Amino acid sequence: MAVTSEPRAQEGGAAPRHRSATRSLLRLRPYVRPVRVRLFGAAGVAVVASCMGLVIPLVLKWMVDGPVAHRDPGGVWLGGALLLALGTAEAALFGLRRWLVGRPLASVEAAMRADLYRHLQRLPVSFHDRWASGQLLSRATTDLMLLRMFLAFPLTFLVVNGVTILAGFAILLSQEWTLGLVLVVPAVPLVILCSLFEKRYATVARAVQDQTGDLTTVVEEGVLGVRIVKGFGRHRSQARAFRTLSQQVRSTELHKARLLATLWALIMTLPELAIGAALVLGTMRVADGDLSAGTLVAFLSTALTLRWPVESLGFLLAMSQDAATATDRYFDVMDAEPATAADRPRPARPLRRGENGEEGEGGEDSGGGEGGLRFEGVEFAYADSPPEEPPVLRGVDLHIRPGETMALVGATGSGKTTLTALVPRLQEITRGRITLDGRDITALPREELRALVAVAFEEPTLFSATAGENVLMGATDAGREELLRALKVAQADFVHALPEGTGTEVGEQGLSLSGGQRQRLALARAVVGGPRFLVLDDPLSALDVHTEALVEAALRQVLAATTALVVAHRPSTVLLADRVALLSEGRITAVGTHQRLLRESAEYRSLMSGQEREEGESSP
Repeated sequence: MAVTSEPRAQEGGAAPRHRSATRSLLRLRPYVRPVRVRLFGAAGVAVVASCMGLVIPLVLKWMVDGPVAHRDPGGVWLGGALLLALGTAEAALFGLRRWLVGRPLASVEAAMRADLYRHLQRLPVSFHDRWASGQLLSRATTDLMLLRMFLAFPLTFLVVNGVTILAGFAILLSQEWTLGLVLVVPAVPLVILCSLFEKRYATVARAVQDQTGDLTTVVEEGVLGVRIVKGFGRHRSQARAFRTLSQQVRSTELHKARLLATLWALIMTLPELAIGAALVLGTMRVADGDLSAGTLVAFLSTALTLRWPVESLGFLLAMSQDAATATDRYFDVMDAEPATAADRPRPARPLRRGENGEEGEGGEDSGGGEGGLRFEGVEFAYADSPPEEPPVLRGVDLHIRPGETMALVGATGSGKTTLTALVPRLQEITRGRITLDGRDITALPREELRALVAVAFEEPTLFSATAGENVLMGATDAGREELLRALKVAQADFVHALPEGTGTEVGEQGLSLSGGQRQRLALARAVVGGPRFLVLDDPLSALDVHTEALVEAALRQVLAATTALVVAHRPSTVLLADRVALLSEGRITAVGTHQRLLRESAEYRSLMSGQEREEGESSP
C-alpha cells in the first residue's frame, strides 16, 4: 500500500484558508434548535452559578471589615454559613447544568449521525469511489463526538466565562478602579494572542483530523484485507504504512500541543503578573490607610475567582477550533449533492433493420413498443475524467423486450459493468435515457426503481448478519417461503448445513464462506423478491462447472418470468439468453442470437472461442 504525505481527505476539500470558526459552527443551528430551550437554560444556570462565585468575595469583604474588625463571633459564624450556602448552591447549579445538557446533546449527536448515514446512502457511487472509507468513518465517529463535547462544555462556558469576566471586572473597577486598571492592561495582548492562535490552530486541527481519517482507513484495510496481507507476507509493509501515518498524526498532535501550551503559558503568566502587581500596590495603599483590608481581600478574591475564566480561554478556543473543523468535515460530506441525472435525455438514434426484421449492428428491434428495458442514445463519462478522454459508453441503443433475457458480451474494459450500473442508477447517465416499460428511470422515485430492478454483481457483498437476513435484503416483504425458493434457485442449499441454518451469522463481508457460496447468496438475494427487471453482472463466475449447470437450470425458470440483462463471459451463461448484445469500445456493435453472432461477428467468435478453449482446458 502506498502511503502519501497528504491526507486522503483532500477529495472533500480542506478548510478554507480564512475560514471563520463562528460561521462554521452556526451551521449546527438546525440540529441544536430542537434542544435550544435546555441549552439556554443550562447556560443561564451556569451564569447564575458563576455569578454566585463573584458574590463570595463581597461576603469576605463584609466579614473582614465588619465582624472580624469588630471581633463579633456571631457575625463570623453568619458569614461562614452564608459562604457555605453560596458554595453549595454553586455546586448544585453546575450539577443541574450538566443534567440539562446530557441527554439532549446525545440526541443531537445521534440525529447528526443518522443524517450522515442517510445522506451517504443517497450519494452516488462515484462519490464513494473518490472518498476513503476511513475518512467517512472518522467523520461519523470522532468528529461527531467532538461536536457533542463542544456543545456540552465549551459552547456554554464561552458564554458563561465571558459574562463572568465582564461582571468580575465591573466589580473590580467599582471596588477600586485604579487596581482594576492594573488587571485590565493584559487584556489587549491577550486578545491579539488569541487571534493569532486561532488562525494557526485551525490549520493544524484540520490536518490532524484528516490524518486520523487516513489512519482509520489503513486500519480498516488491514483488517478487511488480512487474508491478502498474510497470504503475500505483506505484514511488514502494512506495519510500516501504519507507523508512517501514526508518526504523522503524532507529529501534528505535538505541534498542536505546542501551540496550545504556548498560548496557555502566556494566558496564565500575564494575569498572574497583573495580580501580583495589584497585590503590591494594594498592600501599600492599605499600609497608607487609603484602602481598607476588606476591600483588598475582596479585590484579590475576585481577581483569583476570574483566573479560571481567563486561563480557560485558550482551552475553550482550542476546543472551539476542533469543533469548527469537525463541523467543516461533517458538511464536506453533507454538502455533496445526491445522485441526479446529469443532462436532459436526448432522442434515440434511428433504427436500422436487417433481414427478417432482425436488428442490424448498432440497431435494435422496435417490436414490443415501449415495454421492457430500453437504452436510448445512452452516454456515460465519469465526472473526474479528463475532457479529452472519450466517454466510457457512447450512443448505446438497446431494447430488451418484456420477458426477454439479453446477454451482454464484450472484452474486458468495454463498459459492461458500467452499463449494468446505470439501470438501478448506481451511476447517472451523462446523456440519453433509459426506460423501464416506457418510464424514464430518472422520473421514478429511487425506492420504486430499486423495487422494480434487482441486481447481483460479480463481487458479492454480504453484511454482518445471518445468511437469511442477507438474502431477504432483496425484498422487504418476502417471507420464509420466498427465502427457501430463492436459496433453491441459487443452489445455496449449503446454508441448511450451517450450524444454525439460515440463522447462521456469516461474519463481516461473508468471509466465513467461500467465494462461490457468497456469490450464490448474492444471486438468491437478487431473485428472492421476484423482480420485474433483473440485472446480473457475471453472477456465476466463482462457481464450478457442475454447480453452474445446476444454477443455470434453476435460473431459467426465474428468467422466463422477468426481463433480464446478464453480463456473460462463459458460453454456458450466454445460452441462458434469448438474444446477445456485443459491446465494443463503449458501443453496441451487434445484437442477435448466439448462433447468428457466431456466424456474422468475428469479434464475437473471437470472444467465445477463447472462452470455450478455457472451458475445455478446465474440464475433466
